[in-house]
Amino acid sequence: MIVINARIEATQETVQALKQAVLTMEAATKTESGCEDYTFSVEIGNPGAIRITERWATEAALKAHFLTQHMATFQAAMKAHPPKGMDLHCYQAEEIPLPRP
Repeated sequence: MIVINARIEATQETVQALKQAVLTMEAATKTESGCEDYTFSVEIGNPGAIRITERWATEAALKAHFLTQHMATFQAAMKAHPPKGMDLHCYQAEEIPLPRP
């Protein structure tokens, strides 16, 4: 399983300008083969920050995602409304039960 945790630092205005592009990207991506989760959210304590959480069955599924038209459209929207910065981490993971004390 591939897990991506990303944070886009922007402004509230940029978040609002990207809203439709985010909704379209999220809906289209969730239909892709191998997509197990794909969710955008805005931080409660910082409404200018967007979080992206992704979970993919395989690396091949993630690579195919990068070649989709909706990814190209989303990238164009990001270029039109550039964020202040982005921090992205990609992990190959194995799900485990939640450790409890």
